[in-house]
Amino acid sequence: MADQTHVLFVEDDDVIREATQLALERDGFVVTAMPDGLSGLEAFRTDRPDIALLDVMVPGLDGVSLCRRIRDESTVPVIMLSARADSIDVVLGLEAGADDYVTKPFDGAVLVARIRAVLRRFGHAGGGRAGEPDSQASGGMLAFGDLEVDTEGMEVRRAGQPVALTPTEMRLLLEFSSAPGTVLSRDKLLERVWDYGWGGDTRVVDVHVQRLRQKIGQDRIETVRGFGYKLKA
Repeated sequence: MADQTHVLFVEDDDVIREATQLALERDGFVVTAMPDGLSGLEAFRTDRPDIALLDVMVPGLDGVSLCRRIRDESTVPVIMLSARADSIDVVLGLEAGADDYVTKPFDGAVLVARIRAVLRRFGHAGGGRAGEPDSQASGGMLAFGDLEVDTEGMEVRRAGQPVALTPTEMRLLLEFSSAPGTVLSRDKLLERVWDYGWGGDTRVVDVHVQRLRQKIGQDRIETVRGFGYKLKA
């Protein structure tokens, strides 16, 4: 998979940028490394990478703003890099459309594992292109009130109007729609949607659920305090 994967890496620290680029290239990735957000946006538009790694604090155009610009144009997966796990930057990055984040300093092997996990979610295995999610629900059309989910065509409509979801949001909705009325814990969603075989930050789930609610209806997904979330049947 890696030898077919083009990574855009935006990081202003020369040492981190060069060391990370070398580590990713050793694993077979093709890497375009940029020192600031404006050059990163230009490289994204020119090269159309399979995945973007964006440091939150970069000059010119910060990582969160760059993520928003990328998300306006593409569903390509985005991983944010943040120096502080408890920073508001993490939530801001996720709200801007990022699919995951990694805290600095990071181990090269951990970063590669997270990249591959994101790419698997986006259907990149076996030569596929990022941004084409695999369905986790049986084929057919599912209806929940005015919400329709086409699990074969990967399309969602609300009151007859198309709803634009990112691949991560689509996978999250597929998990909910495959078991309407069933409470899914945050850990279970991290395992199924984010492919975490290890513990993860549940803020990733919470922010994506909120983004999904904004698109399909705030009252469509119910919070079950102390347990998780469920799609109203």
